[in-house]
Parts: sequence; structure tokens; C-alpha cells
Amino acid sequence: MSSPSAPQRFMTSLEWNMLIALATVWGGSFFFNSIAVRELPVLTVVVSRVALAAILLLAILRLRGERMPRDRRVWAAFFGMGLLNNAIPFALIVWGQQHIASGVASILNAATPLCTVTLAHFLTRDERMTSGKLTGVLIGFAGVAVMIGAGAFRDLGVNVMAQVMCVVAAVSYACAGIYGRRFRAMGISPMSTATGQVVASSLILLPLMLVVDQPWTLPAPSLSAFGALIGVAAVSTAFAYVLYFRILATAGATNLLLVTFLVPVSAILLGTLLLGEVLLPRHITGMALIGVGLAAIDGRAWKALRSITAPGKGKAR
Repeated sequence: MSSPSAPQRFMTSLEWNMLIALATVWGGSFFFNSIAVRELPVLTVVVSRVALAAILLLAILRLRGERMPRDRRVWAAFFGMGLLNNAIPFALIVWGQQHIASGVASILNAATPLCTVTLAHFLTRDERMTSGKLTGVLIGFAGVAVMIGAGAFRDLGVNVMAQVMCVVAAVSYACAGIYGRRFRAMGISPMSTATGQVVASSLILLPLMLVVDQPWTLPAPSLSAFGALIGVAAVSTAFAYVLYFRILATAGATNLLLVTFLVPVSAILLGTLLLGEVLLPRHITGMALIGVGLAAIDGRAWKALRSITAPGKGKAR
């Protein structure tokens, strides 16, 4: 999966802002999904999400006068990305959440950056594991666990197969982050990459949805459910994946998958602001741990601290 890429470096302020924006719009997907799944089966929501996003992105490309690549090699990569980043993890997580609590699934999904750091070390030449990265990932993982609460840990060990499926989904997301590096080497723009992936995901997931959900038997959704589908497709998928592939092209897979730590933060904050949910002390503690973990992975804060505290540094001359 290794491919040429820019040398590993600190993320710029623009890349950090894009990562926070990506976490915010993906956190918003929980809000949209909570409305849509009241009336529609999960697979129908997922397929509607990627299919509407594909239509929207294709329309935007056409308005911009851009054309999708026709190279079979590129489309094979789109289908590989769609399989790793949408079809496999979506199906596994949906299946897993039928048997385990969402908190347990969230903890297991937060293993994605840990999987990414490990896989990137072996599958790439420029995203090697460092002690700072590993420490930061473990602290961030602990922060997510604290935010979700101790109640979820009581369910660990129950329905082992469902938990294994969620871990496999995290590995699939990690592989997608590494696999997606090749689009920059191919000269494919983030907009075209995002479009190709959701088109491929739609074609992969549509037959499964038709067999499982039989949508022609479902009642028509209400305006609120339809609006939620538009929101999750336009904001949390189409716009999100443009950000996703732009960050991946410049910052690398390890940095990109840090978004997994930030999504629970944005989801809780959005729930507090939009749904009247209560912000608990453990949420604040978890956010603080995630912040420390991200700082450790970024490395600049620790580097500056070491330079200040090192012997002979910071003394008056």
C-alpha cells in the first residue's frame, strides 16, 4: 500500500483547522442519523447518504467544468477505497451495533488511529511510529473512553463477535487512510477522489440494501427525515470527504485518522448545543485528555517544552 508522499512533518494551522472542521461535520452526522433512523432502516440511510452525496459531487464537478477520470486503474482504486472506507466498515458497524451498546462500538472505533500508526509504520516509508505518536494515540484513546463513561466497559467481553466486527471496521478505516495516499500520486484531485469514492460506495452498497431493506415496501419518509438525509449527505459526506482527501494528500494517513478522537468531542458538543444534552465532568476530562494526546502526536508542544527545560536553556545571559 505504500506510495510516494511528502515527508512526515508537523501539520500546519490550515490542516488542523480542516481536521477540526471534518470532525465537526462528521460529529453532525450523529444528529442527522438520529432523525433519519427513526423512520428508515440503517442500510437505507447509509445508501441514501452516499448516493445523494455522489449526485451532489457529480453536479458540482460538472458546474466546475471538471470531468471524472476514465482510467480503469483509477476506478479500480476508487472501488478499493469505497470498499475499505465505506462498504466494509459501515456494514460491520451496523451489524455490530445490533448486538452491543453504541458506547462500546465508539470505544472500539476509536482504535482506528492506533491501527493506523501501527500499519503505517510497516506499510509506508514516511509515517514511522515514534514514541510521541504512540503515547499520544494511547492518551487520546483513554480520553475517548473517559468521555463515553465506565458504563460501557461493563459490556466489554459480551457479544465478542460483534466487538470483533467493530475492531475489524477500525482496521478497515486505517487501511483506507493508507490506501488513499495513492490518489495524490495518481494526480487525482481531492474533489474527484471524494466523488469517485462515494460513487463506488453507492454501487457496492446498493445491491445489499435492496436485498436487506427492500425499500419499495417502506412508507415515504417525513420532511424531517428527508431533510436529515440531505444534511448527512451534503454536509457530513460530500463536504466531509472533500476535506478528508485534501487532508490525506498533504498531512498523511496518521494525522488524518486523528479525526476519530475529535468526532466524539464534536458530537457531544453539538448534542449539548442542539439537543439540550448535558455536558458532564467526564466529558470535559475526556476532551482534555484528547487535547493532550493530540499535542503529543503533533509533537511541537513537547519539543518547545524540552527546549525550555533543557540544561542551559531559558537562563538569563
